[in-house]
Amino acid sequence: MADGQRLRFGIVLGQRAAWEVLAGRARETEALGFDSFMLVDHFYGLFDVMEPTHEAYTVLAAIATVTNRVRLGIMVSGNTYRNPALLLKQAITVDDISGGRLDFGVGSGWTEREHEAYGFPFPSAGDRVGMFAEALEIWQLLQSRERTTFDGSYYQLLDAPFEPKSAQGRLPVLIGASLPRMLRLTARYADIWNARGTPEEAGAGNQSLTRMCGEVGRDPAAIVRGVSPAWRLLDSVDEFVAGVAAYRAVGFTDFQLPWPRDDRQYEVMQEVTREIMPALQRESERAPGSD
Repeated sequence: MADGQRLRFGIVLGQRAAWEVLAGRARETEALGFDSFMLVDHFYGLFDVMEPTHEAYTVLAAIATVTNRVRLGIMVSGNTYRNPALLLKQAITVDDISGGRLDFGVGSGWTEREHEAYGFPFPSAGDRVGMFAEALEIWQLLQSRERTTFDGSYYQLLDAPFEPKSAQGRLPVLIGASLPRMLRLTARYADIWNARGTPEEAGAGNQSLTRMCGEVGRDPAAIVRGVSPAWRLLDSVDEFVAGVAAYRAVGFTDFQLPWPRDDRQYEVMQEVTREIMPALQRESERAPGSD
């Protein structure tokens, strides 16, 4: 079990409802004591393509104005949808509006049909990872330099200014990844890693990430280990407690839960935020090595 890291709980919600509903759910997420509220980077419903869907960063900017505390972000932005400088500009803008509450969630992009639908190029998996590697370097350079020139295989910048910078100094980078090349980039660049799968699957990935941190000379403890659980944690209070314990046992401290699917899950969410979630967080703060 990972000691010394406060447990964090967040909600991930697709931006497929009317603005009033999205705003209400963001406010409720904050009021219930969750640590973060995230959207997804898709342009239509993945189960019903005709489902009305808002653009992620546009909505997130509005959500920044109706919340005060929760961390905000996208789980995760596909690099292939936007030029890296444009994506970072969007993220920094939301960070500024929110008073420095943005986590910069990014990935290499994966939904081939979505690219096809809107005419976005969909390179091979190898090229998408290569593009993502260059984007990570660009995002680092733009946030640390007054002007940036970059001559890569996929992207070029020429004496590019980039202001404002983040009030956080640098946006925390959250990477969603599982395959070896992406995990290696995670080891090098990420502040937060988001895994998927069962505790066994996610735990195996966690061990691989720790090993790769050693290979690139990075302290493994510098990366927060997060998970979007395969375990349906909101099916019952018992499932929540058991699921959190199972993922904690393999090293995870950051939990991203989908907004409840039905009334029963909504009731469970209300119940666990009253006592269970705060108690787990207090216990984790008392663990050896906690600040």
